[in-house]
Amino acid sequence: MKKLSLVICVYNEEDNIIPLSEQIVRNLDNYDFEAIFVDDGSTDETRKRILSIPDERFMMVQLRKNYGQSSALAAGIGQAEGEYIVTLDGDLQNDPSDIPAMLKLAEDEDWDLVAGIREKRQDGMMLRLIPSKIANYFIRQSTGIQMKDYGCTLKVYKQEIAKDLGLYGELHRFIPVLASLEGATITQMPVKHHARQFGKSKYNLNRTVKVISDLILMVFLKKYMQKPMHLFGGYGIAMLIIGGLINIYLLVLKLMGQDIWGKPILILGMLLMVAGIQIITIGIVSEIQVRTYYESQNKTPFKVRKVVKTNSTSEVTKGVC
Repeated sequence: MKKLSLVICVYNEEDNIIPLSEQIVRNLDNYDFEAIFVDDGSTDETRKRILSIPDERFMMVQLRKNYGQSSALAAGIGQAEGEYIVTLDGDLQNDPSDIPAMLKLAEDEDWDLVAGIREKRQDGMMLRLIPSKIANYFIRQSTGIQMKDYGCTLKVYKQEIAKDLGLYGELHRFIPVLASLEGATITQMPVKHHARQFGKSKYNLNRTVKVISDLILMVFLKKYMQKPMHLFGGYGIAMLIIGGLINIYLLVLKLMGQDIWGKPILILGMLLMVAGIQIITIGIVSEIQVRTYYESQNKTPFKVRKVVKTNSTSEVTKGVC
């Protein structure tokens, strides 16, 4: 097994390929590594530049079209064979010289994921830096995972964690949350960050709505993935109770001879009752789906890090059940 697998997603980065490959070789030549460029449907000379790299440790995964960063990362990780998998941007803003220190930290302290923190970001203040800080704050508060920089692509993972992330859609922004769902131990360290020299950034503020919708999904997965009834059942029961109290109140008024037909509170009471029943039903269906998800794939709702015999320093088993 190779020591390192680098996964680099690129989309129209023709001028960055050769300089990045040279930096990788210069900083990692003493390691047994492979570098996987994932071409996410580029329309320029990116593919030709990758294939022109005169080093057999480099390879290219070419996607049929532009699927987005999450799918590209998943494709690259699927091909990776290294004991540790490193993800980094293909725009020269991440620095491969940080990888040895991150790998050493992961090995020495047995971390599953070491994430970079871009301390001196070389990005635009209004379009990148401020929106990123706001997004990081809301993600920390919503998920409870205290990461300083969710947006830094430079990360080092143990292979088993990277392979189990389940990346799809636009969830690459929430990799620490996905790793946490797998029971990963996570730490951070400062890394260098450079200004973009070639090409154009693919970032724009249109991503804001996607981030918010994905954040809602992450909060659900983090807190209720294994117990959806606790979410839907709680709200459903609350609606049923409120709706029932309203209807009892209206029944008392009716028995006292008052006309309750057409009152807005009557409509509210009936809506709450119906909505409560529907939400509880969704919770039951979700619980059945969770059971199907685990049992159909022989998965367990827990992860075992290691099993160690007493009075012994040897590890009997290590990995994931």
